[in-house]
Amino acid sequence: MCGHRPPIAYPVAMDTTTPNPPVALVIHGGAGVIERDRLGADDEREIRAGLDAALDAGQAVLVRGGSALDAVEAAVRALEDSPRFNAGHGAVYDAEGRHELDASVMEGHTRRAGAVAGVTTIRNPVSLARAVMEHSPHVMLIGAGAEAFADTRDDIAREPNAYFDTPHRRAELEQAQARERADADAAENLKGKYFGTVGAVALDAQGHIATATSTGGMTNKRWGRVGDTPLVGAGTWADGRCGVSGTGWGEFFIRCAVAHDIAARVAYRGDSLQAAAEAVILDAVPGLGGDGGAIALDRDGNIAMVFNTSGMYRGWVRPDGSRGTAIFGEA
Repeated sequence: MCGHRPPIAYPVAMDTTTPNPPVALVIHGGAGVIERDRLGADDEREIRAGLDAALDAGQAVLVRGGSALDAVEAAVRALEDSPRFNAGHGAVYDAEGRHELDASVMEGHTRRAGAVAGVTTIRNPVSLARAVMEHSPHVMLIGAGAEAFADTRDDIAREPNAYFDTPHRRAELEQAQARERADADAAENLKGKYFGTVGAVALDAQGHIATATSTGGMTNKRWGRVGDTPLVGAGTWADGRCGVSGTGWGEFFIRCAVAHDIAARVAYRGDSLQAAAEAVILDAVPGLGGDGGAIALDRDGNIAMVFNTSGMYRGWVRPDGSRGTAIFGEA
């Protein structure tokens, strides 16, 4: 008697492909008093093109599996090379008619950070900030010391200070100094008297976050003034959960420890990224009399872009690949 033959087990085709891990990028080109009726069509087109170029640079790193740190450096370098933003080539003038530049970087999963302040010959200060992080035992170098450190690095491009000159920034300096001569209080009331700072936050395919920020500071600044941009925790922060880059009236961003406060609200209170950014930018900073904005990105790819000024130059690439740029409150 023949027994039943066991059923033949045919191999099942398995889908071994896995979706690419999500990557994301958010950038800013500064917050301030940006009026629609004073921003011409050509200016807007050039600004958006500059933002898109920075998104292209950062996104190209991320889609090929590069690190968040490489992505934010690439994005910020693109913004520093544009004359349309207050960093690098487009930096504002100080009271002496020169340019003093600040920048910082931070890598979230290692908490490594590097910063420079008051440099005058560094084409891309963000790259020098990264070099401080990776090739020195320090976090921040300033002025002549930072320049001397740059002398030890063949990969840091140098330029004469005049490289950073632009006609529109010269006009801003002349206007600021004329206001100061006409009104002794003008030097104290700096609200809205800037279009400052560029920055980027990236999430890479390994789930790591990095942040970079760079600026020429405030028009007509004096006495070696340094704002929040190179100060870890004030203008820049990254940890394992999120990264933040700020832009605005730096003195208030320092006093509020803006970047770290946003991240701390996420870490310790469980706030959403958007809620944390709004609490700090829309409440804490203006509560002391300051203004500005911030971009932030968390490990889930959530993006926040919050500002209490009339505009903030910004751009984003979301985890689904969608991207865009904005200036006013349209996004």
